[in-house]
Order: sequence, then structure tokens, then C-alpha cells
Amino acid sequence: MNAWRWVTDADAALLTDLYQLTMAQAYVAEGLQGPAVFDLFVRRLPPSRNFLLACGLDSALHYLETLTFGPEAIAYLGGLGPFTPRFLAYLAGFRFTGDVDAMPEGTPCFAGEPLLTVSAPLPEAQLVETFLLNQVHLQTMAASKAVRVVTAADGRSVADFGLRHMHGADAGLKAARAFSLAGVASTSNVLAGQSFGIPVSGTVAHSYIEAHAGEPDALRAFLRHYPETVLLVDTYDTLQGVRHVIDLARELGPEFRVRGIRLDSGDLAALARAARALLDAAGLGRVQILASGNLDETAIAALVAGGAPIDGFGVGTLMGVSSDAPYLDVAYKLVEYAGAGRMKTSPGKATMPGRKQVVRVFADGVAVRDVVGLRAERLAGEPLLRPAMRQGKRSGAAPTLDESRQRAASEVHRLPARVRALAPAVPPYSVEISAGLARERDAVRQRLLGST
Repeated sequence: MNAWRWVTDADAALLTDLYQLTMAQAYVAEGLQGPAVFDLFVRRLPPSRNFLLACGLDSALHYLETLTFGPEAIAYLGGLGPFTPRFLAYLAGFRFTGDVDAMPEGTPCFAGEPLLTVSAPLPEAQLVETFLLNQVHLQTMAASKAVRVVTAADGRSVADFGLRHMHGADAGLKAARAFSLAGVASTSNVLAGQSFGIPVSGTVAHSYIEAHAGEPDALRAFLRHYPETVLLVDTYDTLQGVRHVIDLARELGPEFRVRGIRLDSGDLAALARAARALLDAAGLGRVQILASGNLDETAIAALVAGGAPIDGFGVGTLMGVSSDAPYLDVAYKLVEYAGAGRMKTSPGKATMPGRKQVVRVFADGVAVRDVVGLRAERLAGEPLLRPAMRQGKRSGAAPTLDESRQRAASEVHRLPARVRALAPAVPPYSVEISAGLARERDAVRQRLLGST
């Protein structure tokens, strides 16, 4: 047994909650294998979010396409005790055969709207719940944080420096992709660069400066290796570090090709102004100033609003863990079985029954409201849920990350300005329930409560 193994396609089937398997066994034993529909949605937005940015669909579809229970998984489950030979045989032949309709990655979305809908035989739809929630939750949360950071930067570049403080390897990889989709320009994460084609970027750490006898020696040595780099100047005294860079420029003359300096501590606004003045006076107006160090959208927005001469931002921990909203109230609920609507009526957790569509209504090119209705209704507006998988196979070629990134930028731009802003939207964006869905909800509720 490898206690520290990585999750791979071969063992992803066991990355689930035990009760998914025990329920699936009960369904099979009882003959409850009819068509089921589950919605994956967010119940409510965090207070600091006006909208979310849908992300994680590509991971979800890959999982559904490759999901199998191999011999090791079957042997392990057989040794646990609760599972019968009949159910283990069912799992040994398991393949996901259902359909998925989903909002394309990069679609702005709101509370109460299905981000994706799974239609499949009940045991199949049940077994995939945990993994789908895990992937869509993380990546939607990450993209929704990153789009705020990108908005705050107001056209200045943003680099993802968050890997070292993120919650595990999978989060570090998948969130880097989500950040890129949301408009982050580059990542320090080399594996994300290889895996997804994201531009990689990096400068130098304080340890390199400290390893040399003095800061000038360290900067000079680094430039011999990387002439067009960005130099870190705040290890000891920030403005003295800037002067050392200027001295190197005079020393090297035409061979000086440094692209920028990085500020990582202190009063970034004041230091950026002072550094810009020093660089400009030395004829180094082309040398950019980058800033990092516990930045988030609020800090970046303040720097931008204050006119700090900063050309780009490196954002790490606070974006990496979505510090102000580190989770979403995301759920995956049965809404139809064997052709009949199903719902929860629990206070605060009631759900809406039936197969659904979400449409976005526009006026003069700007979104004004969303409507959640039954799929069979004729709803005016742009449909957001689109075929993503049919009979266990993707519906067409998956969009590239660059295409999803372009979609995100375009769709966010179509939101009202108050919704795109960092401050709470007043009034919030409107999400309505169609008349047909309201009637279905009331009818199913009456039927269920009348039978209890």
C-alpha cells in the first residue's frame, strides 16, 4: 500500500464518499436503476461575490469518460465488508453512460442556477456526485476570485504565485488553470504551464540575494545568467536596491536589458513612486515595476486608484486560497427520477424539481436578468445550459483554454457594470423562476408533503 499515492485516472473511482457506494448498492439491489436527473448548483453567493465564473467542466467530463473500477479497487471494496458479489460485479463493469448539460467554462453564473445537469441511470448519477462537486467547486471558486483580481488590476498584468501555499497538488494545478481562464496572464507553476499551455513566469527569491556577499554582487551574478530578467530589490533596503540596479545599468551600458524590478514588501505605493522617479531620472523609463506581497483585489484596487506606477502584480496566497470566500455553498441534488419531479423541502435547503434550462436576457447587449425554467418551456433569452456529453461521450471537441479565456472575458463584459464591480451590486443581479417551474415546484411539494 502506498499511503501517499497520487490520484490518477486508474484510482479516481475511489475518490468518493463511502455512502455514494452504499447507496448505489441499495439502488441496484432494489431495482432503482431508472433515469435520474441531478443538478449541481450553488445555493447562495458569498457576501463578497456579485457573480461566479463557471469552471471545472473539463475535469468533470474527463472523469466521467474515464471512470472505471479496476481490480485493485474491486479487491479493496470486497475486503470492506458491506458490498455483495453482485454489486462488485456491477462495479467491475461500470462505465458512465449518461448525459451532461452544462454552462460552458467561463460563463458568469449566479445562485440557484444549475452549473451542470447530469442525466443517467440512478446508480451512475449518484456515484459521480463527490468527484464532480470537488472539481467544479474548487475551480469555480478559484476562477471567481481571480476574475476579481484581474478586474482590480485594470489592464495591468497579473501573475499567479500561489502554488506554494495552496491546499494540495491537485488544487495547485487545477486552480492555476482556473486563474488563467479568468484572465491571469501567467503562472509560476511549471507543471501547469506544461499541462495547459499557460505562460510561466518568475523572478528570483530573497535567498539568492542573501547567498551572495552583497546585493550588488547578487544582482550582477544573476544578470550574467538571465540578462532580461526582473530583479528583486527589497531584500535589504528597497530604494538602495533600485540604486544598485541603476549602477548596473551604467556599468553594463547597452548590454543592460533588465525588464523590470519587483517590490515585495513595505508601502508599495510610496516605494513604487520613489523607484519610478529614480529609474526615470537615470533614463530607465522602460524598466517596469512589478509588485507582490500579500496582494488581493482590494489591495490592488487601492494601488491602482491611487495612481501607483506599477505595471503588473504577482498574486499568491490570498488568490490561491480565495481567502475572503474559501468555499462555495455548492450542492448536487436529485431533481427528477423515473420522469417525476423530486425535491427537498428542508428549510434553507429546498430545491427546485425537474429538468431545467437557464436563459440570460439582454437589453442593448447588457445582461439584465436570468430565468431558471423547465427545459420543456419556451423561454425568451440566451440558453446557458448546453449539451456537453451524450451517452458517456463528450459532445464535440472541448474548447481550448484560450477559447474559454476569451469567452470568460467576453461574457463578463456583458454583465452590468455594477455586477462586474468589486463592491456589492445594488441591486443584486436578478435571477427569476419561470411560471412553469414555480407551478412544478408547488405541485411536487404538495404531492410529497401529502404522502408523508
